[in-house]
Amino acid sequence: MCLDCLASPGLTRRAFVRGFAVSAATAAAIPAAHAAACFDAAALAGTAAERLRRRATAADAVTLPTPAAPASAITGVNAGVIRRVEPRSSEKPVALTFDLCQTRGGIAGYDGAIVDYLRAERVPATFFAGGLWLATHRERAVELAADPLFRLGNHSWSHHDLHSAAAATIAKEILLTESALASIRAAAAERCGLRVAHAPRLFRFPYGSCAPAAAAAANAVGSVVIQWDTVSGDPDGTPAATITRSVLGKARPGSIIVMHANGRGTHTAAALASIVPKLRSEGYRFVTVDALLAAGTPTAAKDCFIEREGDTARYDRPVAVRAPTLFRKLAVKRG
Repeated sequence: MCLDCLASPGLTRRAFVRGFAVSAATAAAIPAAHAAACFDAAALAGTAAERLRRRATAADAVTLPTPAAPASAITGVNAGVIRRVEPRSSEKPVALTFDLCQTRGGIAGYDGAIVDYLRAERVPATFFAGGLWLATHRERAVELAADPLFRLGNHSWSHHDLHSAAAATIAKEILLTESALASIRAAAAERCGLRVAHAPRLFRFPYGSCAPAAAAAANAVGSVVIQWDTVSGDPDGTPAATITRSVLGKARPGSIIVMHANGRGTHTAAALASIVPKLRSEGYRFVTVDALLAAGTPTAAKDCFIEREGDTARYDRPVAVRAPTLFRKLAVKRG
């Protein structure tokens, strides 16, 4: 069955919901142990060492793939920058999302403790992976793609700030990564003998930053732009208790929660062990982003922001303006 519902010409939202229900039923029919059935169980488990970022070496050189073809433009309720979804029923769906960012010059980590916990507790989640991360963590990416609990989204190829980038640049960053994702899904399907759900095409801007024209450029190549309404604040050593308070204080039915699984969220796995049971006790149901889109009406903005309009400006100012501030901060830190 074709799951690329939002990107198919002439396909109505009702047809998308009907198509997702079929794919969800198919995924539910796959045994919980399916990922372990086609991968060595010991190899699936995360390690402390691979969570750490390291410098890139010659062995990490990446060859650019042939860009994927654009899909049909996103219009209607799924256009713009989706921050949350208003559920149609009294149910309380919520989507956990994890960014897998990587920039040139460094190899980001893989926080296996997060994935191990999600699998152990049967918690669906969506991972927004950068193309460079996919290229240097291919086996882990295939494992994620093969697991019916998870969906892989697109987080650009190189994690540049695309806030005011040209439409052609945005298209290239998206379509290179879509090509990498297609390769990962094909490998997962071959390895595990299943069809890997892959639609709609979901895209998250680097740094959560985009002007209205940038969001329109992403929609134009068939990508649904996914932001969030609940910020975990997990990067760079934030304590688990702080992450937990932040998420529990902001999440509501239809929320999209942003976290990191590339090693930047030092205490994210520990926070999840508190967040997941608490939200479940309050009647929340964890779903992937595509399932959340099918469960209600998206709430969209015209541009990207973290928590309030304009709060990504620290990423978007020209380097010439930003550099003196950065140098002063470094001087204070080193002094």
